[in-house]
Amino acid sequence: MARPLFGGALSAVIPPSAQDISELREIPDNQEVFAHSQTDQSIIVELLEYQSQVQDAVAARYHFEDVAASNKAVENGSWEVRGVEQLPQSELTMQECSSAWLLSGAQLVSKFNEEAKNTVNIHLCLFRLPQYTTDILVTFNDPVCINPLSSSALENVAAIPWILQDFKGVLQSFCLLDPGVFGFKHLHYLTTKLMFNNLNVLKFRFS
Repeated sequence: MARPLFGGALSAVIPPSAQDISELREIPDNQEVFAHSQTDQSIIVELLEYQSQVQDAVAARYHFEDVAASNKAVENGSWEVRGVEQLPQSELTMQECSSAWLLSGAQLVSKFNEEAKNTVNIHLCLFRLPQYTTDILVTFNDPVCINPLSSSALENVAAIPWILQDFKGVLQSFCLLDPGVFGFKHLHYLTTKLMFNNLNVLKFRFS
């Protein structure tokens, strides 16, 4: 069943075992954050300012590098892009987007600002909506190689993790119901960016 997002302005089918992080802590107005209740996986939906200076084919990489900077994964070898593909419009419910791009990559990320770094596979989908001056970023953070010294090493080994197909189900079901949400986004964008510009997107789960 589709889950309402941003007060019902958007919706998507969120995988089982998802916990709404807004019930535990404050998050920015332009984000919805869901964490797997038994693993360190998370799915984040963000309403961002449309980057008109970036061409569609490289826009997903632009946002991935921005996430890497937020994660302090900027050193050589601390991140990689493995592939970028355009999603067929016929497979999407979100028909309002001019294009949608799926990037797969990885970053070395610390939890709780620990010294130990974990390898996190990052699957990032970018929906481009120039008519609303908005980029919608949907990110699946999937830790795959856990440093023995990380607190993540204590996670529940019996848990059933999300897989890439679960994330693709989110993307395919992602739906716009009320475009008025983008006006709300612009009202709060600058304040939100100033307050949360240096927050690691993974820290909603990793800290």
